[in-house]
Amino acid sequence: MKIHVVKIGGHLINNEKLLNYSLESFCNLIGDKILIHGGGEKADSISEKMGVPKRIVEGRRITNKDTLDIVVMTYAGIINKNIVAKLQSYQCNALGFSGADGNCIKSSTRKDNNIDYGYVGDITDKSINTDLIRFLLKIDIIPVLCSITHDGRGTLLNTNADTIAAYIAISLSKYYQVELHFCFEKKGVLRNIKDSESFYRKINFSLFQKIKKDHTMINHGMIPKLENAFLALKNGVTKVNIGHPFHLLSNNDLNKTVLCL
Repeated sequence: MKIHVVKIGGHLINNEKLLNYSLESFCNLIGDKILIHGGGEKADSISEKMGVPKRIVEGRRITNKDTLDIVVMTYAGIINKNIVAKLQSYQCNALGFSGADGNCIKSSTRKDNNIDYGYVGDITDKSINTDLIRFLLKIDIIPVLCSITHDGRGTLLNTNADTIAAYIAISLSKYYQVELHFCFEKKGVLRNIKDSESFYRKINFSLFQKIKKDHTMINHGMIPKLENAFLALKNGVTKVNIGHPFHLLSNNDLNKTVLCL
């Protein structure tokens, strides 16, 4: 059985027209499906209004206590419930979750000798409550997961949404044929951030290694997304692509960036 794991992010969440299109396309996917979202831009906007500065290192957010409160409020509250409500309007019966709900995603605080990431959680495939997700799918409920996890000791943690999508896809690949879609406002992974038509149609692992070494070949913030994409491919996920939700329903691989080993 095929299952689609779809992660949406970037400008899609802040642009109501694009978000509506993304969610309608998601609902029209044939078969079982799961939606994962972040919401960094919305969180940045709220942080700015509240006078809480953001800090990003190597494409990842540093999360102190004030920032954690903002991302929990934004991801698990405003964005998650707005998405669930929109999905219901398309007759797509969904339930919204943080990682703490139903013990859905348990994480551990990131340990790094060089950078203190604060309240940031790291996960593995064993972090995912696969039984709960499979049960929800069995009763025709679509899980909508935000990028807030928990450590099992009462602390919420901010976790990269791409990483969550990758590990959910990996955990489900033992039971399903899994396709993982990373959707954002660009057509694919761009060679030149100023040229929307410069996207790679295909990136294999060898090319990715070259891209990582030469930062002029790609927007550096794309590296963590690609790392998660190849992690998924190496651990049982059938297909991974990155692109615009306009092509979520398309079988034409020339319209997006397709990852392959």
